[in-house]
Amino acid sequence: MVLVVVMGVSGSGKTTVGSRLAAKLGWKFYDADDYHSPENKKKMAEGIPLNDEDRIPWLCALHDVLRREDSSRQDAILACSALKKMYRRVLVSGASGIESNQPEQPGENAALKILFVHLDGPVDIIAGRLEKRRGHFMPPELLKSQLDTLEPPSAPENFITVSLEKSLPEIVLEIENAIFQGEALLD
Repeated sequence: MVLVVVMGVSGSGKTTVGSRLAAKLGWKFYDADDYHSPENKKKMAEGIPLNDEDRIPWLCALHDVLRREDSSRQDAILACSALKKMYRRVLVSGASGIESNQPEQPGENAALKILFVHLDGPVDIIAGRLEKRRGHFMPPELLKSQLDTLEPPSAPENFITVSLEKSLPEIVLEIENAIFQGEALLD
């Protein structure tokens, strides 16, 4: 059973890569954007960056989705910005992940085993993608705030970084290889 979060700033290709990978593997796919509250979408559409207070309930809801898939032994892929280390902890541990050094409480659900796939690449490529995108609530002007917020994953987090400069089939294959080479680590 594998849970994958395809992460990165807006315009990095999370939804495209995640949905293509899920279709190829026959896994469930979720887009975190679908779980934003109307208030969050309105803020972003108005060019107002979300703060932690806006994001925590959203991240907890996404953790619940991943927890449900884990409980039913269902492989799943989630496309989610997951920009900060704390946000990734919430995806892994739920609300208890908000306090960084808080040990798990007895009787709490164990932390989820998630592979974070960080789509990374040149800002000009990402900005160009955002300029071409139509009908999305995330305006290109918020890219700078996302880049300022981004805390790239690092050890001991379970992650790989994939260049978004590669072709879509190359990116999907690289992630697929990482999943199946590291599956013993995830189980």
